[in-house]
Amino acid sequence: MKVLEWPSQTRDLNVIEPLWGDLKRAVHARRPKTLHDLEAFCQDEWAAIPPAGILGLIDNYYKRPHAVIDAKGGNTQ
Repeated sequence: MKVLEWPSQTRDLNVIEPLWGDLKRAVHARRPKTLHDLEAFCQDEWAAIPPAGILGLIDNYYKRPHAVIDAKGGNTQ
């Protein structure tokens, strides 16, 4: 078996990675002024992620290892 040489935590293989940018934009748009606001907004926006979006990420996950292999460990789209 050929071993691929990149960290096991590569973002290309992390199914949740695309959500962080969406969460950051949604929370930033609400302009939290306190740490309490930040925590509450994060929880609100996380809870507002549609289940279909999560399922889409899971469905897309199966394509990721092949894309990483095709990219020879480089960045993928």
